Amino acid sequence: MTEAKNVIGTNLEVCCTSPMTGYYRDGLCRTGGQDFGSHVICAQVTAEFLDFTKSRGNDLSTPAPDYNFPGLKPGDRWCLCASRWQEALEAGVAPPVVLSSTHARALEVVSLDELKQHALSV
Repeated sequence: MTEAKNVIGTNLEVCCTSPMTGYYRDGLCRTGGQDFGSHVICAQVTAEFLDFTKSRGNDLSTPAPDYNFPGLKPGDRWCLCASRWQEALEAGVAPPVVLSSTHARALEVVSLDELKQHALSV
């Protein structure tokens, strides 16, 4: 098995472990055949993005204890679906991203230039 790559061509780095993120809940924005949402963009969520995604039917701010989900607050890092990030970009509320923790598969939906324009300096 080879290491997953990020959008800048190096090994994918951890996005966040508190709260534990990633489709596989391992802190990495990895993807696989079961991940139909392609949770590959490591973003630092903002209040504007949380409001936006809630308005689209995906409430990420309310805790869901049954799923061991604490709910997100502005400043938390989370692996987002590439299509939702693109949708937020078009609406003017795309949260900043961590390029080293964003999986290369994100480039199937979003351009590297768009991601770089919203990159956090870490």
